[in-house]
Amino acid sequence: MSTKPQRIDPRVLRTRLLIRNAFIELLHELELEKITVNRIAERATINRVTFYLHYQDIPDMVDKLAEDMINEIHAILKEAPDPPGFNIQIIQNMLEHIADNSNFYKVLLASKRIPVFTERLMKLIADFITSRMDKLEASSALNARVKKDIAIWYGSSAIIGTIVFWLRNDLPYTPEFLTAQLSELLHLPRPDSAQNPNP
Repeated sequence: MSTKPQRIDPRVLRTRLLIRNAFIELLHELELEKITVNRIAERATINRVTFYLHYQDIPDMVDKLAEDMINEIHAILKEAPDPPGFNIQIIQNMLEHIADNSNFYKVLLASKRIPVFTERLMKLIADFITSRMDKLEASSALNARVKKDIAIWYGSSAIIGTIVFWLRNDLPYTPEFLTAQLSELLHLPRPDSAQNPNP
């Protein structure tokens, strides 16, 4: 029996992208409570029936968009090597992904701050930091003067907070430069390429 993931029809992906883009555009103009399926369908140039083929309702769509966001970022974080330590290059890769999709993240994390997106991203970053700290702990390289849970709270909040302000200020720094600054703040070795402060 094959365990290969089932490929999604490109037409389905295209329709979901149209719905996602329409939703993001409407969030620039309206509060979430004022966005209706009719408005999304009209903006996406589809009909209501097509919307309901993909999502039960708007809360279901928001939940699945949040799940898609987490899956994309989780795929980046999974690239972290197994040896103990916190690879700042992975953070740079995540920042580059966010910059490439800044319109999406500006609305959902920096302006409207729909809780489900921020909460899930915070949990993902916290889980990532936890896994790295577990490896450091196993290698006796963890700083015993700082309580593990406090270090996790601090690290995840610092990273998410920095991303939010970066987005709110229209990405004034490149992902490389922001990575270099985070590495200084978090006392981590930085990638050699992270030198340029200009976007």
